[in-house]
Amino acid sequence: MLTMRGVFYPTGYLFVMLPKLEDAETLDRNLRASGYSDRELMLLTPEVILGQIRKTVRDDTNPLPSVGSESDTVREYEKFARQGHCAVMIHVPSEKDTPRIMETVRSVPFSYAQKYRPLIIEDMA
Repeated sequence: MLTMRGVFYPTGYLFVMLPKLEDAETLDRNLRASGYSDRELMLLTPEVILGQIRKTVRDDTNPLPSVGSESDTVREYEKFARQGHCAVMIHVPSEKDTPRIMETVRSVPFSYAQKYRPLIIEDMA
């Protein structure tokens, strides 16, 4: 789930940040009730985001320009995680399923949602 430069980029996933663990657990339950399985869902704590995901972005000065916004997106996740936000990663490989999944996501308060497509990170606000 990394780019060639080693930055977090889970193609085919929707990454949803939620202000409270209870909201993340509710979203997880709602998605499971609609047929999603363990292989398609991941509930991430702030500690996981700050540890495993954040470490994919280097803070040193890199002389090469970034082609995309994946590093900035990870830094946004870090900002929310430092405020205690959790995340749910949802495998949504089919674009036609994204609107249906977003209906379920919108049933709980969420702070940030991004869909990772090949070469595009789509804001799902």
